[in-house]
Amino acid sequence: MPAVGQDEITRYVEKHIPDFHSARLESLKRLELLKVLGRKNPYLFKAKGLTTPRELVKAVLDAFLSSQEETMIGAFLEGLAIFVAEMAYGAHGKSIGTAMDLELDKNGKRYFVAIKSGPNWGNSRQIAKMRDDFKAAKRIYRQNPNTLPVECVNGCCYGKQSRKSEDKSDYVKLCGQRFWEFISGDPELYIKIVEPIGHKAKERNQEFLEQYEVVVDRFTEDFRKNFCDKNNRISWDKITKLACEAPPTKPAQKNSN
Repeated sequence: MPAVGQDEITRYVEKHIPDFHSARLESLKRLELLKVLGRKNPYLFKAKGLTTPRELVKAVLDAFLSSQEETMIGAFLEGLAIFVAEMAYGAHGKSIGTAMDLELDKNGKRYFVAIKSGPNWGNSRQIAKMRDDFKAAKRIYRQNPNTLPVECVNGCCYGKQSRKSEDKSDYVKLCGQRFWEFISGDPELYIKIVEPIGHKAKERNQEFLEQYEVVVDRFTEDFRKNFCDKNNRISWDKITKLACEAPPTKPAQKNSN
């Protein structure tokens, strides 16, 4: 097994981390107030005691952006994990014919890997779908001659759990250090990737913060016009209706015959 060098990791990260920052900035520029307000829980923000338009706008916007950023960094980390496994084991990412993110041969076994950002990534239905994908991948693989023993892995890029809870019967769940070690053979890799990920983060974050203030100002002005009374008090009824009111029922179409 060839070692995955720090220089190789650094080059990969410095090449691809700008994609995360660009996607984050472009997503911020495209946001619309009604879209953001309509997707967040009005009861939560009312319970937090927010009273001014600007502080409510910032709270809703921050919650929305945090969710988006988690998805974006997850996509970056998945790409990094595939790169590391390719370098260490000659693995294959995004296999054609299966729904697997990664396939690798190690210690005389074929591993099918579904990569997720963190350990609490899905509900029972989504986990059941992953299990079905594992079954389908094994069935397709075993149609070929000279197959290896198969093991399925749910790899999570961050988080941790006890080793006793890793065995899920039909697959193994590896989180954080355990996952990065599995795909690289290096128990310290989870630490080694931290520093490169911060490449030019300060400069890029400054650009994001400048645009963020522009969006907050624009959203606050729009919010006052549409969701405040003449005394600049928040109309919680309007916000709640936007997020929760059932759409009108469409009238049944008349049969022309």
